[in-house]
Amino acid sequence: MDYTKLDDYRQVIETILSEYASLPYSYANIQSEVVFDRTHDRYLWMDIGWDGDRRIHGCLVHIDLIDGKIWIQRDGTEEGIAADLERAGIPKEDIVLGFRPPELRPYTGYAVA
Repeated sequence: MDYTKLDDYRQVIETILSEYASLPYSYANIQSEVVFDRTHDRYLWMDIGWDGDRRIHGCLVHIDLIDGKIWIQRDGTEEGIAADLERAGIPKEDIVLGFRPPELRPYTGYAVA
């Protein structure tokens, strides 16, 4: 296991998610927060608050590090968090679109597993 690579991946994920979460909502009382669990290699970007009388509590992005690969389990971004990871230097073969069915992953251009 390449621990330097994993530490680099952790830092990239945390930086990207923190940048997204720092953007304020202009239309509602919603706070973004990030959850970084380096022990289990789970990374979340959550939105919590109120939009009028509607409660907002949801996960926008969920990423896991599994066997040296970045697994995107949930992606609620417009462009796709995978594109941000690529721009940060993560190779496509180390990114798994976990939210896509396994039989479709070979056609995504990203890692299968």
